[in-house]
Amino acid sequence: MPFAPPPIVPTRDDTLSLRLQQRIDRKTKPRGSLGRLESLAHQIGMIRRTLAPRLSSPTVFVFAADHGVADEGVSAYPQDVTWQMVENFLAGGAAINVLARQQGVALRIVDAGVRHDFGRRDGLIDRKIRAGSGNLAVEPAMTARECEQALQAGADLMAGTDSDVVGFGEMGIANTTPAAALMHRLTGIPIVDCVGAGTGVDAAGVARKTRVIERAVRRHAGAQTPLDVLAALGGLEIAMMTGAMLGAASRRRVLLIDGFIATSALLVAARLNPAILDYCVFCHQSGERGHARMLQALCAQPLLDLGLRLGEGTGCVLAWPLVQAAAALLCDMASFEDAGVSDRPDGLGGADQPQSGRFQDAGIGDEQGGA
Repeated sequence: MPFAPPPIVPTRDDTLSLRLQQRIDRKTKPRGSLGRLESLAHQIGMIRRTLAPRLSSPTVFVFAADHGVADEGVSAYPQDVTWQMVENFLAGGAAINVLARQQGVALRIVDAGVRHDFGRRDGLIDRKIRAGSGNLAVEPAMTARECEQALQAGADLMAGTDSDVVGFGEMGIANTTPAAALMHRLTGIPIVDCVGAGTGVDAAGVARKTRVIERAVRRHAGAQTPLDVLAALGGLEIAMMTGAMLGAASRRRVLLIDGFIATSALLVAARLNPAILDYCVFCHQSGERGHARMLQALCAQPLLDLGLRLGEGTGCVLAWPLVQAAAALLCDMASFEDAGVSDRPDGLGGADQPQSGRFQDAGIGDEQGGA
C-alpha cells in the first residue's frame, strides 16, 4: 500500500498568536529584549496550543543505516564504523550518550538498515528494511516499496512515543553523499555548493563525492516527485527520519532538527507537507558545507552555530536547554502587573492587556493545552 503522509494541521491561529505575543510583551522586560527566545516561546505556544506550555524532556531518536555509495570511496571511514558506532551508542560511550545523560534526555537507537546482524539487543529498536541501501551512483538507493516501508516505520514509531518534544539524529557512513544529492535535486542549488567534507575527506575526496553525485543525478534524472527522488537518491535512515518527522508533526509535537543529514530528511518532508515547518526548531547550523544554504532554502533560523558536524542528534540535545528556557519564561516569568513593576510611561514597553472574555470565547485555555 503506498505511503500516505499523515495530515498535519498548520499552527496558524490569529487569536492565539496575538494572545501569546501580548503575554510575551507584558513580561517584566523591555519588549524584544530576550531576542530569539521570545520568538521561540511564541512558536512553542503555537505548537502546543496554550499560553503556558509545559514541555516534558525530549526523546531523541538516532536512526542508523549503511549506504551502498560508500563503495565509491566517498567517506574517510570504512563502512564497518556504522555498526561499530551503534554498538558504542548501546554501550553509552558516544557523544550523544554523554550529552543526553547530562541533559536528562531519553535516547532511542533505531536500526533502519545497518549492514550487520545485531540480534536481539536491549536498547535497540529493530526496524531494518534491508542491510544497507543500494549504490545510488549505479542504481536506486531503495525500491519504491522499500522507501515506503521506511517512511511508514518512522511514522509508526511516533505513534508509540509519549514525548511532546522529539529530536532526530542519525548515523551512517557515507550519508552526507545522499543528503547532498537530495539537497541539490529538491532545491536546485548547484552540486558544488551542496558537497562538503563529511567525515573529513580532503579536497580530492570532496571532488570525488561531487563526481559521484553528478553521476547519480544524471542516472536518476527521471525521478520527479519528492518520494521518487528520496527512493533514488536517499537512504534508509533518511527515509525513516522523514516518516518520523511527518508522524511527530501530525501529533503536534515540537520537532528538534539536528544537522545536515536530518535537515535533508526534513527537506523531503517539507516538500510532502510544508505545514511541518511550523513544528520545527532548527537546533544548529552545521559546519558541513551546504547546511547553511539548506537552512536558507527552508527559511530556517538555527539556534546555535558551534561548528558541529557530528550528527547523532548532538545539536538537538545541546539546543534543548534553550527550548526549555523559552517555555519556562512564557510560563513562569512575571508580568508588569503581577510583579508591580512600572511600565514605560509612553506605554510602549508592552502590549495592552487583552480582555479575558475574548480569550475564553476562542476556546483557548491559560494553562497547559495539548495536542
